[in-house]
Amino acid sequence: MTDTELRPLLEVLRREAHSRVESLTAMLTELTHDRSSQSDDDEHDPEGVPLSAEWSRLNGLLDGARDELQQIDDALVRMDAGDYGVCANCGRSIPIARLRVRPFATLCVPCAEKLGR
Repeated sequence: MTDTELRPLLEVLRREAHSRVESLTAMLTELTHDRSSQSDDDEHDPEGVPLSAEWSRLNGLLDGARDELQQIDDALVRMDAGDYGVCANCGRSIPIARLRVRPFATLCVPCAEKLGR
């Protein structure tokens, strides 16, 4: 698999991650607005999930989407620099099978296992 095969995949993943970041940001903005107009004590709301729990859940999802977007951007930078597919730990090539599953991987399988990633 070459850069020309993986770049389109990374670009699709980037668009999807960017879309999630935008969507989650909008949801958090709306929730923050809703939360500001309500009592601080929403823990006893019988009608659903407390706003604080929903805010925490959305914030975690947003952090994850931002992290994924950054990993994809970093992979595209490595691709442009000619360093894509090279293990950041040992310098060996990252197997194509790993890049197909995780196109923004920075470690080969043995290094990822050794480092617990």
